[in-house]
Amino acid sequence: MGRKSVSVARRKEIIKAFYKVAKEIGLENTSIAKVAEDLSISNGLIMHYFKTKDELLIGLNEFILEQHLNIVQNDENGIIDTKQKLHNLITSLFSRNWNKYFDDGVFYSCYALIYRKKDFNDSFKSYLQALHTVLATKLIEAKENGIICNEDIHEITEIIFALIDGAYYYLGTFNENTEDYKKKELVYIKYALNILDFMD
Repeated sequence: MGRKSVSVARRKEIIKAFYKVAKEIGLENTSIAKVAEDLSISNGLIMHYFKTKDELLIGLNEFILEQHLNIVQNDENGIIDTKQKLHNLITSLFSRNWNKYFDDGVFYSCYALIYRKKDFNDSFKSYLQALHTVLATKLIEAKENGIICNEDIHEITEIIFALIDGAYYYLGTFNENTEDYKKKELVYIKYALNILDFMD
């Protein structure tokens, strides 16, 4: 393994530890010193890879994207060549499956930083645009395979993601095992699917 590979692996290890500590004690309470303590290494070693906590936050944002892309790009969805596969994809986007990959508390703490840190705002916007691009690609795939016939794929991508973001934030205040939660989730999924013009 070359030096570059070791460096990439070490950076990923530090980011994962930063996420772990943030999940346990909150992002606002997480410091380079606490991450170093968790890894049993010196502060200086972490700062060799990340000069500041802000740099580490950008790395965390990239880690969020990597985790969230697992939902949209997982093998279960595969090529969107049937109505059922598209239905499954949209349903999964509204589910709490995101929690399997990333903690909501850390995610929304990161989200709050877009209003205070310009670099993080740019990074977070790139992350959201990457998710939009993947969904748009899946919808284009569905159109090319004769599943839907919407003209403006990018427009419906924007609308579906606005529904997902709003629904996810709001539903986070409910217990997902309740009937009320499930009814609300089904309403959002229904309206997202209604945006799609399915071929007869």
